[in-house]
Amino acid sequence: MDEAEDDRIPAYAAVDYGTARLLPDVDRPGGWLLTVDGAPQSYVDTDDPTHLEFEYARRLAHVIDLCAEPDEPLDVLHLGGGALTLPRYLAATRPGSRQQVAESDRGLITLIGAHLPVPGDAGITVLASDARAALESVPPASQDLVIADVYGGSRSPAHIASVEFVRAADRALRPHGCYAANLADAAPFAFVRSQLANAAAVFPYRCLIAEPAVLRGRRFGNILLIASRDELPVQGLARRMLSDAFPARVEYGASLDRLTGDAQPVTDADAVPSPVPPGGAFTIGGSDA
Repeated sequence: MDEAEDDRIPAYAAVDYGTARLLPDVDRPGGWLLTVDGAPQSYVDTDDPTHLEFEYARRLAHVIDLCAEPDEPLDVLHLGGGALTLPRYLAATRPGSRQQVAESDRGLITLIGAHLPVPGDAGITVLASDARAALESVPPASQDLVIADVYGGSRSPAHIASVEFVRAADRALRPHGCYAANLADAAPFAFVRSQLANAAAVFPYRCLIAEPAVLRGRRFGNILLIASRDELPVQGLARRMLSDAFPARVEYGASLDRLTGDAQPVTDADAVPSPVPPGGAFTIGGSDA
């Protein structure tokens, strides 16, 4: 799109956890970037919800695609809402899905609802709720997928980083269901290793997805943890991840056990937030956000 012809204007608002900005993408007529206090949080294309700009979102979409038969509607609980990127994607790729989104920032909910509303028939319900409270309130065995993408600014809070939280996710899932968490860390991976130990205490099948540079300790970045009581499609995930513009590795089995090492599950009493990212770790236009 010619920038001179783009009549969209940025939107700004003081939200509960900082200052949010919605910035139009001059290269895509329906593209919008959400930032909070300058940090990129979400990217959505209202014209094409299947376009996923951020690499971690594309990786989560691969998990969504492979966790059930193609086109099969799912019951999904999203913990963390942002601009509703993945709920929009899932509504477009699996019509008839029933999705609940727990977002604790009421100001952000208002901003997105005013400027980037989802269609009324999309099957998406947004709850002004803390993620842990929303997870613990859903009926047992009611969800096919629980996605935890919860950040207060650039860190995920301690109360979603405990083994009790993972047990609550297991309780919410159907026997074949899948738990997916978007984490962020760097070597020596103390936080991620604790999360792997939490998952190992609850789920028999687990895998981890990240760029090789992150796994080699060269930089800070997004790391996805996927867990289930049913066997995971790790080979299919590996093929999808390798085909991306920024290829990622899928670690599972013995290699995942080596990464977990002697880490132990952490309880609510001991859990800590994810580490503070170094300056410039998550930048607009980068492979992670």
